Amino acid sequence: MSAPFDHPLFDSDGTIYMGSRRNPEGCDVGLFGVPYDGTTSFRPGTRFGPAAIRDVSTGLETYCPQLNLDLEDLAIADLGAVEIPFGAPEPVLEAVHQATRVVLDLGLKPLMLGGEHSISSGAVAAVAEHHPDLVLVQLDAHADLRDDWLGSRHSHACAMRRCLEVLPSQTLLQLSIRSGTRDEFQELHQSGRLIPDVAALDEALRPLKGRPIYLTVDLDWFDPAVLPGTGTPEPGGYAWSDFAALVGVLAPHQLVAADVVELAPQLDPTGVSAVLASKVTRSLLLLLGQAEPAAAQ
Repeated sequence: MSAPFDHPLFDSDGTIYMGSRRNPEGCDVGLFGVPYDGTTSFRPGTRFGPAAIRDVSTGLETYCPQLNLDLEDLAIADLGAVEIPFGAPEPVLEAVHQATRVVLDLGLKPLMLGGEHSISSGAVAAVAEHHPDLVLVQLDAHADLRDDWLGSRHSHACAMRRCLEVLPSQTLLQLSIRSGTRDEFQELHQSGRLIPDVAALDEALRPLKGRPIYLTVDLDWFDPAVLPGTGTPEPGGYAWSDFAALVGVLAPHQLVAADVVELAPQLDPTGVSAVLASKVTRSLLLLLGQAEPAAAQ
């Protein structure tokens, strides 16, 4: 058994994601959790998401037939949970920023498990420091472009607005957004950032081939009939087959970091939402860990 990861920013107690180890030495991908839901605006509980994703992961196979890749053939470290303070989001975002920098300085590609979507800007800021030409791809039901919500500029409803402020390239592709204010949708259309479907994302990414990509997955992108365990469900969403198509689009590109956020497992007593989130996590670990991007189909 490998030695635990010992760093003051991380708590390495608890369940480990299948196929991974605690010691980052020789690894390519660094998984970590951020159990925070302090700005939740509807139904709380996403702080339990990272642990639930890990807990159910052993119910999945390590092998993905779509990618023909196996977690057992990759070097993945599960570094545990970021030690975060209770309360206001600003110190949490700084902790996420510092923790992501630690992962990058270890030579690992970060995969962050949330928690709520507000945490993404801290990770994006750190990754953009390493990759100034970073492309950010957002899967989400909501635009998340408010400047503030319920008095907070770091609410999960402001996640992409804060990400844009730390993204030097300003290249943000927002896939299949279906909920937001009139002003948000006007901005989406005028900016050209709204991508209607996975096929259109394929077209949008072709001229960006070779640039590093950060994928942020808000799980409410999926339809509530598929994934009810999220704090802000929005009818009209997507199925696993749509996500599988997205994986196929991303496979030939340079995915350098990702996050999976907004799982509230206690809202789904069947446990299926956690299983789907864990399978999303497996796909992203495999994409991040592959030695070279797959050849385009």
